[in-house]
Amino acid sequence: MLLRFRVQSSSPSQSFPDSSPHLCRPEERSALLDFKSTTDLVEDCEVSRGMIQTWNESEDCCSWEGITCDKVKGHVIGLDLGRNCLEANLTTNSSLFHLEKLQSLDLSHNYFHYPNISFGFGRLKSLTYLNLADSGYMDDSLLFDEIFSLSKLVSLDLSDTYSLLLDNIKFQMLVHNLTELRFLILDSVDMSLVVPSSLLNLTSSLEHLSLSLCNLQGKFPNQVLQLPSLQLLDLSYNSVGGNLTQSNLSSTLQYLDLEDTNFLGELPHSIGNLKLLQELNLGPIDHVEMPNLILQEVYLSNNEISGSIPSSFFDLVHLTRVDLSSNNLTGTITPDMLSKLVDLRYLDLSNNSLLSLSNNGTAVNYSFPNLWSLKFSSCNIHKFPSFLRKAEKLQELDISKNKISDSFGSGYLETVDLRSNLLQGSLPILSRTWDSMQHLFISRNNLTGEIPSSYCNFTSLTVLVLANNSLGGKIPKCLGNLSDLNILDLRMNKFHGRIPNLFVNISSLFTLNLNGNQLEGILPRSLVNCNKLEILDVGNNNLNDTFPHWLGVLPSLKVLILRSNQFHGAISNSMPTFYFPQLRIIDVAQNDFKGLLPSNYFKFLKGMRDVAPADKVELEYISDHKQCLRTEGGVCLAHGIIYKDSVQVVMKGLLVELARILKIFTTIDFSSNQFHGPIPDELGELNSLLLLNLSHNNLTGQIPSSLGKLAELESLDLSSNKLEGRIPEQLTKLTFLSVLNLSHNELVGHIPEGKQFNTFSNDSYIGNFGLCGFPLIKKCKEPRPPSSQFDEEDDSTAVFEWKFALAGYGCGLVLGLSLGYIAFTTGKPWWVVKKVEKYQQKLVGRCNQIHKQRKTQKSNQRS
Repeated sequence: MLLRFRVQSSSPSQSFPDSSPHLCRPEERSALLDFKSTTDLVEDCEVSRGMIQTWNESEDCCSWEGITCDKVKGHVIGLDLGRNCLEANLTTNSSLFHLEKLQSLDLSHNYFHYPNISFGFGRLKSLTYLNLADSGYMDDSLLFDEIFSLSKLVSLDLSDTYSLLLDNIKFQMLVHNLTELRFLILDSVDMSLVVPSSLLNLTSSLEHLSLSLCNLQGKFPNQVLQLPSLQLLDLSYNSVGGNLTQSNLSSTLQYLDLEDTNFLGELPHSIGNLKLLQELNLGPIDHVEMPNLILQEVYLSNNEISGSIPSSFFDLVHLTRVDLSSNNLTGTITPDMLSKLVDLRYLDLSNNSLLSLSNNGTAVNYSFPNLWSLKFSSCNIHKFPSFLRKAEKLQELDISKNKISDSFGSGYLETVDLRSNLLQGSLPILSRTWDSMQHLFISRNNLTGEIPSSYCNFTSLTVLVLANNSLGGKIPKCLGNLSDLNILDLRMNKFHGRIPNLFVNISSLFTLNLNGNQLEGILPRSLVNCNKLEILDVGNNNLNDTFPHWLGVLPSLKVLILRSNQFHGAISNSMPTFYFPQLRIIDVAQNDFKGLLPSNYFKFLKGMRDVAPADKVELEYISDHKQCLRTEGGVCLAHGIIYKDSVQVVMKGLLVELARILKIFTTIDFSSNQFHGPIPDELGELNSLLLLNLSHNNLTGQIPSSLGKLAELESLDLSSNKLEGRIPEQLTKLTFLSVLNLSHNELVGHIPEGKQFNTFSNDSYIGNFGLCGFPLIKKCKEPRPPSSQFDEEDDSTAVFEWKFALAGYGCGLVLGLSLGYIAFTTGKPWWVVKKVEKYQQKLVGRCNQIHKQRKTQKSNQRS
C-alpha cells in the first residue's frame, strides 16, 4: 500500500558555507593526508566523485573538495567523502578519528572495513550529522554503544547497512540519548525485535523518519503520523499496519510511504491539510534552508484504499502530478473537480473499476492548460471524455480497458492507448495534427477494414499495436516509411497476402508479431537488415518457405516463432558457429520440416547455455519497451513499461500465451513435423534449457543419456515417436523436471525411480508396452538393474530427494514464474485470465523462495 507525497525540490545540502582560505590547522591537515594514504580506489567503479584524489599537500586543506573548515579557528568541521568508491580498513586508531571537531561526517556508499573490536566514532563528540549508509560491514553492538554517546546528533543515516541488528532496548536507548534528532534513516537495518509502540518516544522535533525494509511487525501507532514537525515518514516494505481512515495526518507532512504494508481504510479527509511545507534546517550545522513550498505531487498507487476521493483533495490547487491508480476508489470524477487543479500536468486514476468519469459540468470547455498526461484505464468509462478535446498540451492519453465505443479527439498526442474497448467499424482516420505520434495502441477492439494509408505519415511512430481485431486486407507497403518503428504488432487479425518488403529502412525494429493471420508466401529477406530485432513471431499463418537460416546473422534475435505454417524441407546441419548467438526460444512446431535433427545447429545455440538460473539473477524480461515518465533538467528520473512482448508456447499439452517473456525462459519446440533419425547428443550441452518438445515426429534410436545433463530442464516431451530401449537412469538427475511425456514410443524395461520420477503418473508412459514398474500396474519380472556410478548417492544426499521433487513438481520456473503471466488461448473465458493475473505476485514470490532454495540444496548435495 502506497501513500506518497512529494515536492519538486532538492534535498537539503549536507555541505557547509564556503570557508576562508589559509585556515587549515597543520595537525588536521596531516591527519587527512594520512587517512588518504590508507585508502584505495575500488576498481571499475563508475560513480566515484573523485574528491580525495584531488587533495594536494601543497594546498591549504580548507580548499580541498569535501572539506569544510571553521571560519575562525580553522578546525575541519565537515568531511564529505560519500560515493567516492573508497576502500580502506577503518581501525580505531585511524587518523580520521583525530578530527575531533568534526560536526558533519559522510562516509556513505564506500567499501570500508571495520576489523577492530571497537570504533572511533564515539570520540567525535561534536558530530551533528553522521552518514554511514552502505559503507561496509559493522558489528551492531559496538557501533550503537558509540553512537549513543553522540548526544548532539541531529541527523543519523545507517541505511543499507545490512549487518546491523537494532533490538528494542538499543532503540529505546537511541531515542533516549539522541534527543536532538531531526533526521533518522535506518532503511534495511533489522528492527524485527523493535516494538512499534517504541516509536511513540521519538522527539516531537523529528522531521524525517525512514524505516523502509526494516522487518517491523505489528500495529503502528497513529500518533506518529501526527508528530508536529514530521515531513517525511517511510514505513514501506514492513509488516506494520493500522486503520488509515482514523489517521489525522500532520499538516507538515511532505512524504508518506506505506507501500507494501498492512494499512487499510479510506483516504483520510485530513489530506486536505497538506498544503504547505516547513523550512528544513539542521540548526548548528547551518544547512541550506528551503523556502515554503506548495505541495505538488501526490502518489497513492497500488493500495487498498477505498471510498470516494474527499472533496478537500481538490483544494490542493497547486498539484502538478497525481497518481491514484490501482485502488478501490468509487464515485464520479467531474470536469469541475479537475478544473480546480490549474497546474495539473499528470493524472493517473487507472485501475479503479468502480470509479467513473463524467462529461457533465460547467468546466467542460475548460482547456486544462498544463495537462500533458492523462490515464483512465479500467475506470468504467463509456464515452470518450469530451472535455479533453480542449486540452491542447495533452501528449499522453490512456483510456484502455473501458467500454468506449465512440471516436476520440485530435491534438498533438504522442501516446494514445485505446486497448480493450468496444470500438467498432474502421480504424479512425488520424489527422495530420497527430504527426508527433510515437505510440499508438488500438488492440482488442472490434475494428474491421484495412489500415488507412494515413498511418504511414506518422514518421515519429515507434510503437504500432493493432492486435486482436478483425482488420483485413493487405499490410500496407508504405509502413516501410516508418524508419523509427520499434514495435509492429498486428497479430490475431485477418491480414492476407504476402508480408511486404518493409524492412529495408526499418533497422530499429525490436519486435515483429504477425501471429494468427492469413499471410502467405515467403519471409521477406529484408528482415536481415533489422540488426536490433529480438522477437520475430509469424506463427499460425499460411507461409510457405524453407527454414530462414539467413536470420542467424541477427545479433540480438532471441525469439523465433514459425509454428503452424507450411515451412518445409530440411534444416541445414552446416550452421556457422556465429549463427543465432542469442536465441532463447525457437518454435517450428506443426510444419513440414523433414530430415535429421540439426546437431550442429543445437551445438551452437549459445543463448541456451550457461545462462544464470533464476536463483542467481533478478527477474528481467525480453524487449519490454520503456517510456520516460518523468524528466527533470533533461534527465529521465522514472521509466514505465509501455509495451510487453508475449509469445505462445505449448506447456503440458496446452497452447498458452505468456504475457511477458522472462530472459531466462529457454525452449525448443520441434514437435509435429517429419524429423527422423536419432536425438542428437548435442542437445545435452544446452544446460540452461527449460522446455524441450520433440513429440509427434519419426525419431528413432534410444533416448540419449546426455539429456541428464540438462540440469534446469522442467518439461520434456518425446511422445509419439519410435524411440526404443530403456529410459536412461541419468534422467533422474533432472531434479526440477515437472512435466514428462514419453508416451507412445517403443520403450522397454524398468521405469527409473527416485526424485521427480516418483511424481509422474501413468500418462507419462502409456503406449510403451515394454515398460514396467511404478507407476504402471505392470510389474517387472526381472530384477531392476544396478544403479550406475552416475546415479549413486549416500544417505545424506537421499534426504533431499523429496525436497527436489517438490521444487520441480510444485513450482518449476515454467509452471511457476511463468504461470503468473499466462493468458489462455484455448477458449478460456477472460475471468480466468484475470484471476490468474490476480495471483501473479503471490506466485512469483513463492517461486522466488523456492528457486533461492535451489542453491542451498545443490550445495548440500555436493557436500
